[in-house]
Amino acid sequence: MPIKIHSIDISSSLPLPYADEGIKAGFPSPAQDYMELSIDLNKELIKNPSSTFYGRVVGNSMQDEGIVEGDVLVIDKSLELMDGDLAVCFLDGEFTVKRVRLEKDAAYLVPSNPDYPEIKVTVENEFVVWGVVTYTIKKNRRRH
Repeated sequence: MPIKIHSIDISSSLPLPYADEGIKAGFPSPAQDYMELSIDLNKELIKNPSSTFYGRVVGNSMQDEGIVEGDVLVIDKSLELMDGDLAVCFLDGEFTVKRVRLEKDAAYLVPSNPDYPEIKVTVENEFVVWGVVTYTIKKNRRRH
């Protein structure tokens, strides 16, 4: 699943109203008359601005994990890769997002779609872990 890479711009601030009591997913609760707090998504989603970038998902190899074409990934290059992380990797000239399985003698890039095989990374591959995915931003699919 290739992704399109975009740099971030945190020079601007856009505080948005924030429902500080949470949004109930069960039974509805009375609406707040007003919301006093605000949240800035740049500050909320980006912990390491100099090493963070966005990637827009292209393809469907991670669909069973709920990551579909058009989703935006927040990717932090400063985080150390751990077994099981969702990561953006540069493999043989192309960016891809996969779950990474680390074993004693090998690394595997694991898709979340049975139509795609897992990839064993070998010394023959040009391979770099570009960054760890920290957030997936999704669009409501009913609204375009």
